[in-house]
Amino acid sequence: MTATHAPDARPLRLVVISAGTSVPSSTRMLADRLTSATREALGRHGQDVDVTVLEVRGLAHEVVDATFTRFPGDTLRAALEEIARADGVIAVTPTYNQSFSGLFKSFFDVIDPGTLTGVPVALGATGGTVRHSLSIDFALRPMFAYLKADVVPTSVFAASEDFGAVATGGDGDSLASRADRVGTELADYMLRFAGVTGGAVAPTRADAGRGRRSDDDEFGDFVPMGDLLGGAG
Repeated sequence: MTATHAPDARPLRLVVISAGTSVPSSTRMLADRLTSATREALGRHGQDVDVTVLEVRGLAHEVVDATFTRFPGDTLRAALEEIARADGVIAVTPTYNQSFSGLFKSFFDVIDPGTLTGVPVALGATGGTVRHSLSIDFALRPMFAYLKADVVPTSVFAASEDFGAVATGGDGDSLASRADRVGTELADYMLRFAGVTGGAVAPTRADAGRGRRSDDDEFGDFVPMGDLLGGAG
């Protein structure tokens, strides 16, 4: 069945969060790979995407200030608003001491509760060696589970050697292949989150068909125990 494109359709919104601290940054390089893979996967569905890249390094001072004051500065507030409107998020951090960087964690600490509820998220991390590859499962996934994000199954850890490796055809473990899998999964999650069928495009209203829920309605379907036991004899 051919999907109908609404005349007022909009691109999906993808926000890319990179917590690299150097220039150039392997963390940003991985984020760019995942972004390209996601854009290509959405393109195969005929879906356009607007990409916003947030370099946490440039927000560091405002993140620290907001940690103490709970009031974000103008630049940080604009970044948080982009995340609140996102149909999907790519989050990539360097690995320090077998975990995410402190700057990466501090950035997510100042995001309002409920902002990422139901939002599709792809995770990536970089490090010097593959010995740190489990940091995503040990550190990142639990944090995003707490934030109630909808994390895609595949994640990518890129060691320094991955960026210089020459991939051969059919190498499913290469960085390019892993990035493609993540991009395909994130694209599928984003389309479902935005209420878009395959080959269709997102409606103009950002919240149409979306799975985002706020803390206010988290217990909206709660039934008191007394009511549940009301019919018991």
